[in-house]
Amino acid sequence: MNTAPPSTRRAQCPDCLRPASACICACVQTVAHATQVLLLQHPLEVQHPKGTARLLHLCLPHSRMAQGECWPTDSLQALLQNAWPAAGDRQAEPAPALTLLLYPPSPPDPALPLLEPPPWDMADLAALPAGAALRLVVLDGTWRKSRKMLYRNPALQQLPRLPLRELPASRYAIRKAHKPGQLSTLEASWAALRQLEPANPTLDGLLQAMAAIQDHYRAQLTP
Repeated sequence: MNTAPPSTRRAQCPDCLRPASACICACVQTVAHATQVLLLQHPLEVQHPKGTARLLHLCLPHSRMAQGECWPTDSLQALLQNAWPAAGDRQAEPAPALTLLLYPPSPPDPALPLLEPPPWDMADLAALPAGAALRLVVLDGTWRKSRKMLYRNPALQQLPRLPLRELPASRYAIRKAHKPGQLSTLEASWAALRQLEPANPTLDGLLQAMAAIQDHYRAQLTP
């Protein structure tokens, strides 16, 4: 509970959840997409000023966000596999015929043993019935935190994984990558959606939104 006197609380934007003085809603580019996107955000990312997950969520009409590191099994299964009811300005979404996890292959770690994901191939998408819903699960957190989320939630380990191919260098210059090839959550999701929806001409709107938010942050730092 916020116990600060009303006069000392900073007004917050109800959409981007940033202080009103730092609102990023002007950076949003609404993108047309068919793939449902579930963003599972580590709690330490919620207040990170340079995170991209909230902006991504605002850009994607068919997306949902949930925060946590470990979810009750029933709650997580509902997020992964059930139909999503309408919520706020979000329309209801049907149950998916296939749910994929966006997660790169990772080297073995004796401290965090993980189940082998079920095998699948991009060609499997062609076998889906026409109009069938596809759901993409994205973990928003540092590499260490996202691996912890995966380790603590066996239902995530059981999902087939979508590997990203031919990745460009990150354009998100205002937040440092710790290893080569690491992308922001928005960039990784853009790359995944490009693989799943190669004929979708609107997806580059996500990169435009990312460029806009970087300009926004730079402008705030300018005296």
